[in-house]
Amino acid sequence: MKINNLTKDEVLRHLLTSESGLTEEEAKKRFLEFGPNEIREVRKTSLSIRFLKQFTHFLAILLWIGAGLAFLSEYLHPGEGMRTLGLAIAGVIFINAVFTFIQEYKAEKSIEKLRLLLPFQVKVIREGREKEIPAREIVPGDLIILSEGDKVPADARLIDATYLMVNNAPLTGESEPVFLNHEPGEEELIASRNIAFAGTTVVSGSGKAIAFATGMRTEFGHIAHLTSAVEAGLSPLQKEIIKVTRIIAFLATTTGVVFFVIGHLIGRGFWENFIFAVGIIVANVPEGLLPTVTLSLAMGSQRMARKMALIKTLTSVETLGSVTVICTDKTGTLTQNRMEVKKIWTVDSQQSTVNSLMKIAYLCNNTRLIDGQYKGDPTEIALLKAAREAVGDLKAERVLEIPFDSERKRMTVVQPSAVSRQQSGEETIYTAFTKGALESVLPLCSHILINGQEIPLDEGRKKETMGAYHSLMDTGLRVLSFAYKEIEKSSKFKVQSSKNKDTVLEKDMIFVGLIGLEDPPRPEVPEALKRCHEAGIKVIMITGDGSRTALAIAREIGLVKGNPVVIEGHEFERMGDRELQEKLSQKEIIFARMTPRHKMRVVSILKEEGERVAVTGDGVNDAPALKKADIGIAMGISGTDVAKEAADMILLDDNFATIVNAVEEGRAVYENIRKFISYIFSSNIPEIVPYLAYVLFRIPLPLTIMQILAVDLGTDMLPALALGAEKPTQEVMRQPPRSPEERLLNLKLLSRAYLFLGPIEAAAGLFGFFYVLNTGGWKWGEMLAANHPLYMQATTACLTAIIVTQAANIFACRSFRESVFRIGFFSNKLIFIGIASELVLQLFIVYHPWGNEIFSTYPISINIWLALIPFAFILFAAEEMRKWVSRKKIRPR
Repeated sequence: MKINNLTKDEVLRHLLTSESGLTEEEAKKRFLEFGPNEIREVRKTSLSIRFLKQFTHFLAILLWIGAGLAFLSEYLHPGEGMRTLGLAIAGVIFINAVFTFIQEYKAEKSIEKLRLLLPFQVKVIREGREKEIPAREIVPGDLIILSEGDKVPADARLIDATYLMVNNAPLTGESEPVFLNHEPGEEELIASRNIAFAGTTVVSGSGKAIAFATGMRTEFGHIAHLTSAVEAGLSPLQKEIIKVTRIIAFLATTTGVVFFVIGHLIGRGFWENFIFAVGIIVANVPEGLLPTVTLSLAMGSQRMARKMALIKTLTSVETLGSVTVICTDKTGTLTQNRMEVKKIWTVDSQQSTVNSLMKIAYLCNNTRLIDGQYKGDPTEIALLKAAREAVGDLKAERVLEIPFDSERKRMTVVQPSAVSRQQSGEETIYTAFTKGALESVLPLCSHILINGQEIPLDEGRKKETMGAYHSLMDTGLRVLSFAYKEIEKSSKFKVQSSKNKDTVLEKDMIFVGLIGLEDPPRPEVPEALKRCHEAGIKVIMITGDGSRTALAIAREIGLVKGNPVVIEGHEFERMGDRELQEKLSQKEIIFARMTPRHKMRVVSILKEEGERVAVTGDGVNDAPALKKADIGIAMGISGTDVAKEAADMILLDDNFATIVNAVEEGRAVYENIRKFISYIFSSNIPEIVPYLAYVLFRIPLPLTIMQILAVDLGTDMLPALALGAEKPTQEVMRQPPRSPEERLLNLKLLSRAYLFLGPIEAAAGLFGFFYVLNTGGWKWGEMLAANHPLYMQATTACLTAIIVTQAANIFACRSFRESVFRIGFFSNKLIFIGIASELVLQLFIVYHPWGNEIFSTYPISINIWLALIPFAFILFAAEEMRKWVSRKKIRPR
């Protein structure tokens, strides 16, 4: 027989388990037998193929063509040094491929490691005790506890279910939730209503199930192509960088060809023109750009993880920097989610009524006390603690539960309370206990408990209750109301369908009282909100609490200063899209008594208005809004598996301040990439200008192609990487969010690199070149042989000048407007490691025989170094002056 055809007892016997679960010893045996509960990837590109791809992208092909032409020219015209050039370009391709591969591999591994920080945990019963274990350790026969928001870890047969609904969309594609039960059925396994399949999610209710298939043996495993490795798409930033690189390569090639023609027209030889053309191309191609960007994004995600923000994809790192609106929950995000009962209100203030109230708080509660630890929702934990102190421990058998959901805003349980003796025999009397929001519970009540009497609930007492409710909320408390009702015949609730069960059980109830719970704000939130305002980010509170509670907390934490627009759920539902758009355009706005589907609409309209939206969520029904937002943020502590799966970022500490820190890091990553580009593009000018002077003024070539490569892929690489580790500057969170239309390479950045910093470096390089030639007795127009010591010394001085000024340039590029002394001259230690490596490599190139041989250099005296070093100070001082002028023109927000 199939597992779904069996009764509960038959299932337990068939899987050799019990309602106490497996023993730990038996679980270990089954783990060894069946292996880990994991879906293996069907297809994944091998490392060797991924490495080979690094030799076939656009830049690589361009350089391969250059190397091929160099080898061809060596074959047709030997003795011009073109073979060395060809080998050098091939070396560039190989170094770039290795570097890019290593950085992409590191980035991928860093993301995998970050995901391990948040393992998929499952509640099971083993040896009669509830415990949490990683999902990969589930074995056939394990007794799994399922509750709202859980992802089902394995194919499992239900043995108990209370209004259990699951979403089978990951398996069947049908998004409509399905009711499950534990009764035997005759359907096909895939259509069975007593099977919870791996990968599906619990929408509501609770249940217990026995795992009967794990890993690749599950239905999900049978269609494992659904989970095969999918190539991650390039982020918008990476696409833009590729586009920019291709444009620059095209312009470099065009420039090389144009100057080749010009050289031919003014009488230069073919090989001279060819060397010049190849030099222009190599000087302009930013070979190290792509791997450095990948590394910068990966380092940003790791820094965020250290600040308790887990980024699931590198794409999200850059998106965070452009967020304009944050829609945040209140409880647990702006507040500490440490609930404590602060106020109890009953209309008569009698102890007997208070005890009745606390009895409902105890019994209408899903918190469990396991090994002295409270397990459950923070609100229910606070209620249970207060109830135990007031009335002690109570025992009762729950026969029915209507779970809380965001639409009903209440929870009801039914328990036997007494036995009634009738002529027909004994009949059990049941009591329904209800707790929830006052606007949900009070309309269900016809009476109120006063001095032990059930008195009709007239308008006067309703107003008195509402007044007490409002006064409690005005102090920032979360307020719950409590009611009960006796039911004489169990048939009245046993036969009700899911559609009308509320109207029978929750009708003509007796209202008892209110409990106000305090959830103190997180101390770091006010400062985080202040930083959001300075950064031009709008923060909108969307909470399920009442408007008065929400407004009191919002004022306390500084979210609102004036008279904000406050919209409650019932008003929200009546609003048209145009009216809602108008409300959302207000400076301060709070949404109260909202449901997750309301949140989805808010996000949609904000996005239609052109906002880049980050939204927080922790429940099952938050998933659509999390997916819709530009950045979905799930709670790592209180969040459900469904919310975490839908989100782009997970807060490991559920703290709003962490979101702000992550936005700051996202902005910093983008800024660091721009700093890196500014740095490497600055050195393009001193690499290009010598070639222009060579063609236009008929002088010896001041800088060889090999020396250009020494700068681009040697001395520049480590300092540029150090810029990727730069911490966020103060100015990052004092400027408005970046527009999606803003280009990575804009006129301002190019002007700074090509028209300001670059010319200073070019002047230093040509000064060094002519300084050595003039001191050596060179006459204008005299052409020197490539192996002439004076010429080699002059090109060495030109190269050294570029390196010296680049050492100053790295400090200049650490910020765009702030002084390097303000951000901390020594705050980035990697900068000094990069400069040290740069100088050591240059010393090797200048003074070691191998360096002289490879790069056609010649040792220079200390006097030449001393003549070049002032240019570094000139560049640094000029850039500090430019930043000072910039700060005077544009005051920070």
